Amino acid sequence: MIALFAAGILGAQENEGKVTYERVSQMQIRINDGDEAMAHQMPRTRTDRFELMFSGGKTLWKAAESDDDQDNMTSSEGGMQIRMVVAGNDDVLFTDLGSGKRVEKREMFDKTFIIDDSVRMMKWKMTGETKEVLNKNCMKATATDIRTRSVMNMENGQMERKEIQDTVNIVAWFTNEIPVATGPAEYQGQLPGLILEMDINNGRQVFKALEISQKVDKSDIKAPEGKKRYTPAEFRTERDKMLDEMQKNNRGGNRVIRMN
Repeated sequence: MIALFAAGILGAQENEGKVTYERVSQMQIRINDGDEAMAHQMPRTRTDRFELMFSGGKTLWKAAESDDDQDNMTSSEGGMQIRMVVAGNDDVLFTDLGSGKRVEKREMFDKTFIIDDSVRMMKWKMTGETKEVLNKNCMKATATDIRTRSVMNMENGQMERKEIQDTVNIVAWFTNEIPVATGPAEYQGQLPGLILEMDINNGRQVFKALEISQKVDKSDIKAPEGKKRYTPAEFRTERDKMLDEMQKNNRGGNRVIRMN
C-alpha cells in the first residue's frame, strides 16, 4: 500500500515543468542461423533522451530532439543489412491525470496509429528507502507486472514471431517535492510524486532524470491528433498483421529487428 505524504513537508513544491530523461536499453538480440560475426557486430546497449512536460494535471512524453540517428545499419560479410529499430523512440504519449485517459501516437513500419486508452494502475510497495536525485529527496517503490510481447527471431534463415510473457520487476525513485503523479514513458498516474529514476528488470531498461526545469510551454501539452483512431485491442490486431507480413517477406535480404 502506498503511504500518503503530507504536502509541504519537504519544502517548496512544483506542479508544472519539464524533465529531460536518459534511457539506457539493453539490446536483446538472438540470431539462430549460426552467424556469429553478425551477432558480434550488434551493439549491446543503446542510449536515448526523452522529454516529459507536465502542467495542470496533464502530461506529454516524447523523444527529445537529437542530431544523432542511432538506427544502426550494419553489413555482414554476405552483404546482409540489419536495421535496429527501438520501440517507443518515435511515440508520443499524452495523459490527462484527472480523468485517467491517455492518447498515444505510435509509429510502426511507416504507419501512424492514434490509440485511445486509459491509465492502468499498478500495485506499488513502499520500501522505506530514500536517496537524493537532482537535489530532490526521493523514496523507493517497487512493483511487479506481467506483460506479453512479440519477439522476432531469425531461425534457419526465416523470420519467426513468438509471443512471450514476461514478469517485469520495476524499481522507481519518486519525489513528492514535485507532487505530480507522473514519470517516464507509460508510467503515468502511478505514484504520489514525480518519478526521477526507474529500473526495469535489473537494468534491461533504465530511466534517469538529467534535468528539471520549471519552464514549460503549456501549449505543447496536448493530445496527438489523427483521423483514424484505434482501441488498444484494435492496434494489437493491426500490429500483428504487420508483423506476420514482415515474417513472410523477410526470408533473406534486409533484416529489421525491433527492440521492445
